[in-house]
This record gives sequence, C-alpha cells and structure tokens, in this order.
Amino acid sequence: MHLHPDAAEIAALFELPFSDLIYRAQTVHRRHFDPNAVQLSTLLSIKTGGCSEDCGYCSQSARFHTDVESQPLMSKEAVIAAAQAAKARGATRFCMGAAWRGPKEKDLIQVAEMVRAVKDLGMETCATLGLLRDGQAEQLAQAGLDYYNHNLDTSRAHYDNIVHTHSYDNRLDTLTKARAAGLKVCCGGIMGMGESRADRAQFLAELAALDPPPESVPINLLVHIPGTPLSEKPGLDPIEFVRTVAAARIAMPASFVRLSAGRSQMPDHLQALCFLAGANSIFYGEKLLTTPNPESDADRKLFEKLGLRPLVVETPAPARKTAEA
Repeated sequence: MHLHPDAAEIAALFELPFSDLIYRAQTVHRRHFDPNAVQLSTLLSIKTGGCSEDCGYCSQSARFHTDVESQPLMSKEAVIAAAQAAKARGATRFCMGAAWRGPKEKDLIQVAEMVRAVKDLGMETCATLGLLRDGQAEQLAQAGLDYYNHNLDTSRAHYDNIVHTHSYDNRLDTLTKARAAGLKVCCGGIMGMGESRADRAQFLAELAALDPPPESVPINLLVHIPGTPLSEKPGLDPIEFVRTVAAARIAMPASFVRLSAGRSQMPDHLQALCFLAGANSIFYGEKLLTTPNPESDADRKLFEKLGLRPLVVETPAPARKTAEA
C-alpha cells in the first residue's frame, strides 16, 4: 500500500477475511509501535453545553433537548486540579474540550492560560475548541499547545446527514490552520452514524490524505444519547468496528489510533480485539466530555489481563522566559 491509500484500497481491506486483516494490522502496528504499550489521555469538558451547532450526535447542542446542563468556562484553578488528578492516575496527555462553534478572543486568552498551566505539569496538551479563525492556532501554539483536535466525523458524502451548521471544508480549514501554526493534529470520527462501509473507507482515506496524516486518530463508536437526532440509529456491528480500527492502523501506520467514545459499551473481549487491530491510545478517566467512560480501576484490570502497560511519554518542561528588566 503506497503512502496515501485511496478509498478503493481501504475498501479492499474491509473485504479481507477477518484473520488476514488483523494479522496485517498487527504486523504494521509492530513495525511502528510497542504492541503492549497504550497511550493514556484524559479529556475534560472545560465549557459544557449551549453550543450553537447542530452535530446530530452531540448532547451539547443548544438545539436538542438532552440531560446535559450548560456550564460556563471553568476556572484555571479547577482545570489544573483536574489535570493533576489525571496525571496521578497515569494520563500523559490532557485534553480540554469546549462546546463552541469556535472560541471568542476573550475565551481563547483564558484557554491559553490553562494550556500553559497544564504544560507546566509536564503533560502533553490538547484542545478541542471548534472552528479556528486566523491567528488563533498561533496563539494556542505560543501557549504551549501540543495537539489540536478537530474531527472530520465521517465521510464527505455522509457528512451532510449529520451536520448542517458548518461544512466539511470548514473543518479541513481549521485543520490546515492548526498545521500551519506547528500544532500536531488529532482528528478522527464517529462510527455507527448510519454510514455505509464505503463511507468508512472514504473517511479513512480523507484522514490518510492529510499531509501529514493526523498524529492521533480517535475512532469513536456512536453513543446513543436521548434527545439527539441520532439516538435511534441501529448500533454498529462490533466486528465491523474492529475492522475499522484495523483499516485505520494500516492506512495510517505511524499514527496513534485511539479508542474513544463508546468504549464504556465495549466488553473486555471487544476492547482486546481493538488493541489487537492496532488501537494504542485510550481516553482514561470517568467521563468523556458528557458521556461515561470506563472507571480507571476497570482499565487497570483490563491492562493487567492483557499484559498492556501505559506508554511513558517524555515531555520536556517548557523553557521559562526570564523576566524582562
């Protein structure tokens, strides 16, 4: 498979016998990663609910009636406390998510302060704040942000069935801005939103064609949240989900493939298959924005069972600027 596999090549992977696909994915995985080390990230919702957008899977849209209570931007102190707790539990990356179409300038200044503070703890930093305007990615980079998360969600063809308030190209534009500012990119999508297998192949081809591909690729399984337009969608077959993880690993050999939302619905044996298929990053902690996540203790037990260990990430402390005379 050449550098950027196209949708047809990825669709052919989905058609392989399951054992052949897993063998191929595991072979690629071992070429680039320690197969028994998993990167641990924690995600905190720093501003919850009341979002103007209409992403059909999301409990935080102001347009849908869900059980999510809107909360304003958290204080820097509360975010630091959450990051310290995450670090103590073994997380090496701390992701801050805010339910906005995109950040206003006054909000961005506060988020930049949070990024600096978390970076000072020696953790990798990630933010997901919606669509970025000119100059905003640079502000985040200057604050020490490592990763910017902005998902493509699904294939271009299926996207208009899911989101109507901003376009696929709006999303690609934000990813371009993040890259231009020197940020690493975290970009993935949600499986089980009524898309076809061809959509899943096209979606992975879009990700693989980003230059370079995202360093971090979250593969989410739709969480059916009452009150959202997608709450009644039939669940995705679990083996098809594992095939998607394997295809992501083969299409983006050097990227971290993260098991993200929906993991709390996955029994241990399904998660084990996902790790075998090349997943090597998880969100770790009790909550994933507004949906439940397996308790840290359950994750520890699963890791013990599978002989997995947390990946140790060396993050050099940022150089302190000397006070100007």
